[in-house]
Amino acid sequence: METGNKNEVNTTVSSEGKQYIVVKLGNEQYGIDIQYVDNIVRMQNITRVPKAQHYFKGVINLRGEIIPVMSLRLKFGLDSDEFTSATRIIIIKLEAQATIGIIVDEVKEVITLNEDEVEKPSYNENDEKSAFLYGVGKHGESLISLLNIAGVIIEKEKDKANA
Repeated sequence: METGNKNEVNTTVSSEGKQYIVVKLGNEQYGIDIQYVDNIVRMQNITRVPKAQHYFKGVINLRGEIIPVMSLRLKFGLDSDEFTSATRIIIIKLEAQATIGIIVDEVKEVITLNEDEVEKPSYNENDEKSAFLYGVGKHGESLISLLNIAGVIIEKEKDKANA
């Protein structure tokens, strides 16, 4: 009898909640709103671009489209990427911006979170990293930092203006 109730709850959750792709960077888990994810591809050769920010690895050619690729690890001030068989490039498409690829250590799963499972962080204007987070999601025993993907990518434009 309990199993039937759980299935009903899951059906409700998926119709109300928001879906996130959970990715790993080091030991941390991050969620990316699935509406921005255009594609997930295996690691491939990246062509360096001179005078780009340190976190921009270069560009890739994906089915004839040239896509800039950035390292989330370097963007967040973590150690350099170590490419493994699990490393992926997530192709992000924002309406106002061009397509961009972000390198992650691993893609874990797709989860659905309701608003009551997401806690908004207290925003500190002096901490640029807080602009990267939308909130923290509680999924089972795990906490998942939900990325404000626009904040991560659009901040890049400010860097270009300052360069």
